[in-house]
Amino acid sequence: MRDAKMTASTQKTDDRRLPTRPKEEIARVGLEIYERDVRQQVEEDNVGRVVAIDVDSGSWAMGEEVLDAVTSLRAQRPDAVNILSERVGFPALDTFGAWPVRGAE
Repeated sequence: MRDAKMTASTQKTDDRRLPTRPKEEIARVGLEIYERDVRQQVEEDNVGRVVAIDVDSGSWAMGEEVLDAVTSLRAQRPDAVNILSERVGFPALDTFGAWPVRGAE
């Protein structure tokens, strides 16, 4: 019985999809894709929404929050693991402190 529990636990850990690239590379490549392919298509009508970009394929999806965007992206690309998320129209994905970063401009 104990072996079955250990196997299930180990299998759960093995099913996690972890990034295969360094985070700095994911950020660099993801921002290049955002600037080159995505920004012009989304920025005017989607300020505040989140874009998730698969840096390996260049595919992207949008959502109201990070989890929504990543879920939509993985519906298209189930193998996506190297993902960058960006908040449209903001210099940062989230706030740090008492007010949104956009208000500081």
